[in-house]
Amino acid sequence: MGDKILLVWSSVAFVTFAAVAVLGYRAARSLTALVDVPPWRGPHFPKVSIVVAARDEAKGVEQGARSLLALDWPDLEIVMVDDRSTDGTGEILDRLAAKDRRLRVVHVTELPQGWLGKNHALQLGADAAQGGWLLFTDGDVLFHPDTLRQAIAYANTHQLDHLTVGPEAPVPGLLLQAAVAGFGVFFSLFTRAWKVRDPGSSAHIGVGAFNLVRRAAYLRAGGHTTLRLRPDDDLKLGKRLKQTGSAQDIAMGRGRLSVEWYGSLREMAHGLEKNAFASMEYSVPATVAAVVVVLLLFMVPFFGMALTDGLPRILFGATYVLQALATAESARRLGLDPWLGPMFPFSAGFLAYVVVRSMVVTLRTGGIRWRGTFYPLAELKRNRV
Repeated sequence: MGDKILLVWSSVAFVTFAAVAVLGYRAARSLTALVDVPPWRGPHFPKVSIVVAARDEAKGVEQGARSLLALDWPDLEIVMVDDRSTDGTGEILDRLAAKDRRLRVVHVTELPQGWLGKNHALQLGADAAQGGWLLFTDGDVLFHPDTLRQAIAYANTHQLDHLTVGPEAPVPGLLLQAAVAGFGVFFSLFTRAWKVRDPGSSAHIGVGAFNLVRRAAYLRAGGHTTLRLRPDDDLKLGKRLKQTGSAQDIAMGRGRLSVEWYGSLREMAHGLEKNAFASMEYSVPATVAAVVVVLLLFMVPFFGMALTDGLPRILFGATYVLQALATAESARRLGLDPWLGPMFPFSAGFLAYVVVRSMVVTLRTGGIRWRGTFYPLAELKRNRV
């Protein structure tokens, strides 16, 4: 009986990841690298408004703002929203704005009831913006000067309403790099990245570092008012846009867009604490089921190679090879070393821990704490998208 169970288990794991490998290959082949897109040459340059929500980001906000000001786009405005900062972020932005009229600063002193701070700030920024295109990004993202020319060119060529771009994510340390590469694999599977451009599919995507949206599509989707209490606002903005008929796609930003995501595994676990459980719609059964699947199908093959023999060992080994190849491709797209691929079992285990931790902490505290404000779980659950 035990041998039959192992054979079934190893077969299911192999078939599952063989399917994942095929889908991953399709995704890799379908994703465009922004660096390869011919830049927009005009003669007409639509007005683009970049909207950033910043809270207590004095360490990196000036470099990020200067990166935005260096973008090669003639008709550009940048709306930086200082969301109740206490560390000098507002003063830095005011100083930069005084030297460049393209930069406007909106200061938030109070957070209205029923809003997450970042989402409220992004809505304020969008309300103040005047461009026909809105680019939502974060204060610590660094842009190549050609990024906007290439993104607008790609969006117009493919008649898109929403383009999201996955940034490079340079991070220190081998283990953290492996975790980030593994996150890329799971994020691609979770969002079904290869299907987001299909108007007949419910697959959707959004990345906080780069969500470029036509203003008309943003208004049609209800803006951030429909996402008031969503900590996963970037992804759910993509969902709302897809639900309301927007044409959507994703490109890869290696060489054009980068962000130092986290500085350690501990930071990554804490950083994903607010939205890992939210991505499961705060459902305990769904979260537990997802973690069990990860453990059984994504981690066990590695140990199965050493603990089994015969056909199960071969199938577990083949599964592990496919996992390593998928992770290597994810690492390459994120600007990391493809040789991180063999570390996928560690990545899967760590990310399973992150999801469980997010669930436990959220349930234990009765909500999430983000940017200095506590939001009750009962209130968060009501904002379903």
